[in-house]
This record gives sequence, structure tokens and C-alpha cells, in this order.
Amino acid sequence: MKITVIGRGNVGGGLARRWRDAGHEVQEIGRDGGDASGADVLLVAVPSAEIANALGKVTGIEGKLTIDATNAYGGRNEEFESLAHEVKSIVGGPTAKSFNLNFANLYDEIGAQRVPPSSLYCAEDEAREVTERLIRDAGYDPVYAGGLDKARMLEEHLALLFAVNQAGLGRFFYRYAPPGKL
Repeated sequence: MKITVIGRGNVGGGLARRWRDAGHEVQEIGRDGGDASGADVLLVAVPSAEIANALGKVTGIEGKLTIDATNAYGGRNEEFESLAHEVKSIVGGPTAKSFNLNFANLYDEIGAQRVPPSSLYCAEDEAREVTERLIRDAGYDPVYAGGLDKARMLEEHLALLFAVNQAGLGRFFYRYAPPGKL
């Protein structure tokens, strides 16, 4: 699969590396922008306040399947139901929300776990299959949370993860699984 990652930080850069290792062709685009016309899928991993600016510097994105990995650290544009909806309003293709609830600084430790850690995601139907594949190829077990109408809920779940982190657990993996799968 041809993936264009928009954002070269911990999340974007880390996932780009993991996907290359899984055999995907990955292009990384930073602050200067670039052309994503050859991509099958886009990953948006930029600060929330930079979504429109970052995507405005990238050509060839119209109608592409897109995974939004942003979080509302720098606030959000309240004109949209969620950050994922803002991304969708610009790109226009099938959209998913994923990777915003995983600690990027643990990517190198995924393979050492007894079972794959979970990655919560929500997606429009047309984006589910590709999103699940890329979650698995990054080393996680996908856990579907519903359609894109659940994106804001995933964005707000970050506050709980950070509370657990700061209360003493530190960086962590999580696992959602039916009985017998732990």
C-alpha cells in the first residue's frame, strides 16, 4: 500500500517507520508540504491547530482515504463535530480516527508484548478495512468503536489516558479483549 504521512513528529514518523518495516511504501510530508497524489491512504498527524494549514500545503489529497491521528492539544475548531470531521471537510474521502490514543514513544516496544496492545478507532464504513490493516501492520489489535460520529469521544478519551499516566502508571499499553483473549 502507498501511504502518505502528513506530519513527521513522534506519531507520524513512528508510524511511517513501522509501516515501512511491514512492507508499505511510505512518503513523509512535513511543514513544507508536498504532493500526495500517488497515495492510497493518508495519515494526518499534525497539531490540531495546524490541520487546515498542513493539509493546505499538500496537493493530490482530494477524495483520499484518510486516517486522522490528531489530538486537541492546541485546541480545536468548534465549527466541526471533531478533528476528524475537520480533516474530512478538507480531504473529502472516507475518514477514520485512530492512533491518537496510543503512546508513540512506546512504538518500539510493541513487538515485545505477550499479546498485541489495542488501538481504538472509529471509521466510516469505506475506511474500516484499510484502517484495520494499518493498525495491525503497526503492531496493534484494532478495536472498533463505531462510525465517525464517535471521533469526538475518542479525542476526549485522551484526558482519561493522561490522567492514568500522570497518576503513576506512566506510559502504557492497553488491551480491550473479549473473555479468553487476554
